Formats: sequence, C-alpha cells, structure tokens
Amino acid sequence: MKKIIKRNKKVIPIARCGLCGKTGKLTKTECCDQWICDDEDKYVMFSYARNSCYRNHRRYTLCGYHFTEEHDGHWKDCPECRNSFETEMYVYYGTNEYNFEKLENPPEYEPTRCAKCNTIINLGEDAYSIKGRKYFCYNCSEMRF
Repeated sequence: MKKIIKRNKKVIPIARCGLCGKTGKLTKTECCDQWICDDEDKYVMFSYARNSCYRNHRRYTLCGYHFTEEHDGHWKDCPECRNSFETEMYVYYGTNEYNFEKLENPPEYEPTRCAKCNTIINLGEDAYSIKGRKYFCYNCSEMRF
C-alpha cells in the first residue's frame, strides 16, 4: 500500500516494500514487478539468515522459483512448479510471508516426522537432516553425527 505525501498541494505517492513496508532503497522484482527492498547485499553467505526481503522472495517462493526456472504461465497453476517439490515444501513456498500473493487452496499433506523421535519437522523453517528418504530433527541429527 502506498502512503501519500502532500507537498505544495502536489500529491506524491511513496513506494513501499510489499513485504516489510520500508521506503528506503527499493527495486522491483523481476518475477512479479513488485516493490521490494533492494537489500540482497546484506545477506552473509552461508549464514542462512532471512534478513533480505529480495533474497527471501527470490529463494523461498514459488513466484521466484517459477521465474528463475523460466516456466510458462503463472506460478499458481504451474504443473512444473507443483511437481518440483514435496507437497509440504510446495505449500510452504506458496504461502509463506515472503509472497506478495499466496497460493489459494493449498493441497493438504501429512506433516514430516523425525524418523527417530517422531517429532513434527517443519521443512520450511526447522533445522533437520536427511538420510535416504528419512528425515531427522535437529536434536536427533546432533546425536547421530
């Protein structure tokens, strides 16, 4: 949403990041032409920080993935995007806070559970490891290695 400032009876719209609302250094996304913080330079490699609006949208959304992979059509109904991820990750990438638009009616899925302790693992947010087709929560991963 844009805030309006009046100067000398002239109305000037102010662009805001569509994710965090800041008005500083902005750019438009290549994928969906939305205003977003031009802040990818703040990301420290291998830190796994989620402090960059631009990087978060590009890396953690179906919109960003769809554009990067050069799929046809809209990401919301792209069969290639749907088949590229396990259902849990597809839903996460389509509905998380890094999206300007969210996936409507996301498919249901069984939560991922740790193969050792059976705790639920949120694949989009939690730390975990994988061995073969088995997932291990952070605590059980630490014990294994």
